Amino acid sequence: MQNVSQMDAAGDMPLTEAESTRFWRDARFGGMECLSASFRTHAYAPHAHETFSIGAIESGSQIARIRGSREETGPGHLYLLNPEVVHDGAAGLGGYRYRMIYPSEALFREVLEEVTGKSCRTMPAFVRELPRDGELALAFQRAHRALEKNGGALEVEEGMYTVLAALFLRHGSEGRAPIETRERTAIWRVRDYLSENCADDIGLQQLAAIAGLSRAHLIRAFRREFHITPHAFLTDVRIRQARALLSLGRSPADVAFACGFADQAHFSRHFKARVGVTPGQFRKG
Repeated sequence: MQNVSQMDAAGDMPLTEAESTRFWRDARFGGMECLSASFRTHAYAPHAHETFSIGAIESGSQIARIRGSREETGPGHLYLLNPEVVHDGAAGLGGYRYRMIYPSEALFREVLEEVTGKSCRTMPAFVRELPRDGELALAFQRAHRALEKNGGALEVEEGMYTVLAALFLRHGSEGRAPIETRERTAIWRVRDYLSENCADDIGLQQLAAIAGLSRAHLIRAFRREFHITPHAFLTDVRIRQARALLSLGRSPADVAFACGFADQAHFSRHFKARVGVTPGQFRKG
């Protein structure tokens, strides 16, 4: 992580334009991805995660658009995003510093079942994405710092397990299946096709034929369902595939080609815009 010593008058964010990130995977939680970062100018492109996204801002503020709704949040707010929820994020005035973890559905379910002693019959889900809960935000930050400092096994595991359970008990519920419609089935068919053929050069007319909709109708329906365009979703899927290949030790150049990007520079730009770190940093994490 880049060290920045000069601080603003409030002691919250550095005056310099430098930004810092630290990304790692924690073996104690099944290789769960973790991030601590300070951003002043970096802006996340719309994207989604296959995992849960859980975090809290330590200082400053972030402006995020989630499900088409824009909100500015700061210390005391939690980030509780369910898998596949499209979101972006940009720094508020002065920037922000925050901490995130990305637990898989399996890990989250395991934690809840162990702590509550009850079986999760459906996928657990959070009710609100950006609730204000100062008590749990501070508890999460303490648990995350212990994780980052590689503290003792009992301290780290007990702290994070307790926080995850508390977050769900206070802000979660068992997920409910959405109502199916013919249009929704068609749009999900397109989504699945993009996911399965993400390295190909796919055209809009091809997707419209798969959905049985006009091109304009397809774009509107896809955005309404997923809050992202088909092209943006395809880029997001390619980045997900790239994350998996980088985790196996593949070079960024090889991964860029394998995932359908025009060149490594194009790949790196899209990767940083969605993950917050460069492909090289992610590979080392």
